[in-house]
Amino acid sequence: MKSIYSNPEKSVENALEEAVVIEDFLPSPAELIRKNTKEKITISIDSDCIQFFKKEAKKNNTKYQTMMNEVLSQYAKHYSAN
Repeated sequence: MKSIYSNPEKSVENALEEAVVIEDFLPSPAELIRKNTKEKITISIDSDCIQFFKKEAKKNNTKYQTMMNEVLSQYAKHYSAN
């Protein structure tokens, strides 16, 4: 068996010749941004609920309001489909 290390330049050249170009499948940065508009409101929420989301948000390195919004969004999406 011939070692690829005997002629590394040729090995790289062969690899480049055999390479297949693939189309970019990743979304653009603009597509990663949620486009939902937000509306600021005032709401009273139980303290234990707030503390739960703050604790979980800290563990997951995110914002607690974002987590709460996601729960509400999924709930609304689930029940608006019926």
